[in-house]
Amino acid sequence: MTRIGIVAEQEGETRVSATPATAAKLQDLGYEVVVERGAGERSAFPDTAYAEAGALLVSGDEAWAAPIVLKVDAPTDAEIARLADGATVVGLLSPALRPELRAALATRGITALAMDAVPRISRAQSLDVLSSMANIAGYRAVVEAAHEFGRFFTGQVTAAGKVPPAKVLVAGAGVAGLAAIGAASSMGAIVRATDPRPEVADQVKSIGGSYLAVEVEEQMVSSDGYAKATSEAYDARAAEIYSEQAADVDIVITTAQIPGRAAPRLLTAADVASMKSGSVIIDMAASSGGNVEGSVAGERIVTENGVIILGYTDLAGRLPTQASQLYGTNLVNLMKLLTPGKDGEMVLDFDDIVQRSVTIVRDGAETWPPPPVQVSAAPVAAAVEVVAPEPKRAMGKGTKLALGVLGGAALIAIVAIAPAPLPQHFTVLALSIVIGFYVIGKVAHALHTPLMSVTNAISGIIVVGAMLQLSSSNLVVQILAGIAVLVASINIFGGFAVTRRMLRMFSKGDQR
Repeated sequence: MTRIGIVAEQEGETRVSATPATAAKLQDLGYEVVVERGAGERSAFPDTAYAEAGALLVSGDEAWAAPIVLKVDAPTDAEIARLADGATVVGLLSPALRPELRAALATRGITALAMDAVPRISRAQSLDVLSSMANIAGYRAVVEAAHEFGRFFTGQVTAAGKVPPAKVLVAGAGVAGLAAIGAASSMGAIVRATDPRPEVADQVKSIGGSYLAVEVEEQMVSSDGYAKATSEAYDARAAEIYSEQAADVDIVITTAQIPGRAAPRLLTAADVASMKSGSVIIDMAASSGGNVEGSVAGERIVTENGVIILGYTDLAGRLPTQASQLYGTNLVNLMKLLTPGKDGEMVLDFDDIVQRSVTIVRDGAETWPPPPVQVSAAPVAAAVEVVAPEPKRAMGKGTKLALGVLGGAALIAIVAIAPAPLPQHFTVLALSIVIGFYVIGKVAHALHTPLMSVTNAISGIIVVGAMLQLSSSNLVVQILAGIAVLVASINIFGGFAVTRRMLRMFSKGDQR
């Protein structure tokens, strides 16, 4: 049974790599889980909770000596020295930005897995730490902005006067941006958002924001699921929009980052200077250079014109309990992938693109960067011979008339030859079909779904036929016809009621 060590993080990091709940799930995979005493205190997980979950409480040295060590932040040089020979360490390692860390880990047979290198593919979504942490950070960014902002987010009309709603601009509609849009919108603010990918416009609108399109002849297509650098034309037009919005909005939240590169500059010093006193800027990309000129990673800055710029880099860590729960779940999903036998034995398969992508050091040798993962490359269109379709021949009036005459003649012949009471039934059937068709056909198409159209047409035929049979001298026929009219009428009116209610859900007008 292999041991997994849950170690305490460095000062300033409030998260922990495993909660009592995820520690129990790791044990279900066959591992023995040991937790350094006090590791979860800053995330509100006491040692007793880990003990109740079946984990062993040990000293720091014993936890670091485990064959597998789970962390949040990247290990320091001193912590790397505490790892056992041939150990596996998992954490947020930023491999593209920290070659010195890769070199330090490439020793003594150590294997290092970077949770922030998970490829953006559907199968790896449950391991995607960047998304789970960005979701928390986007929400927390709005909370921080609300704390600094001197007014309500929502508009109000009171006896003391009218309070206008706050205006919020979110730059970037990725996971963090959408979380910020949703949080700010739910608090009553007017939210606007920009993003180089026009397909996110519907997502922005669905959570209460309005999308500001940057109109340029450029389509943003990502080949790896992450953002890519924009063109000069896009940047020029976007800069104009940011300048216009900065002078109008009260709060700006920027989320634009490109993996492995410095964050793009979105707001200049002139843009910040044009903002109203008391406005707030949250630069979520401050750790990678910042989207806003004047922001400082980890600092709160107040400009000469009274604009507050927050460059906090620990937004996810400001909700430590929630962040630890999501991060711990991501790690459990990774260990499930690495433990196919659920026998407490980790197996690293380089034929699996997910496992290959997160592995930056294997058995003391660097394996970064991994092969590129194409997740949205446009397929090459095969040459297709275009064949002009034959024009459809519309049925002429003469043909329709001839068919009608033939149908009528056939009906008359059947009525004349068939014995009683078949002529009466054929007549009722024919009239029911004609009347039912015209009854349903005169209803506006907007009141029908395709299924409702068919069922209502059938029900209309049944109603007309049954009503004609109500005059029958046979009591049984009258009873059956009455039941048919009742049931079919319920179906028709119910179908229209459901359709009307459904259409009202998509109406922009009166919602009463």
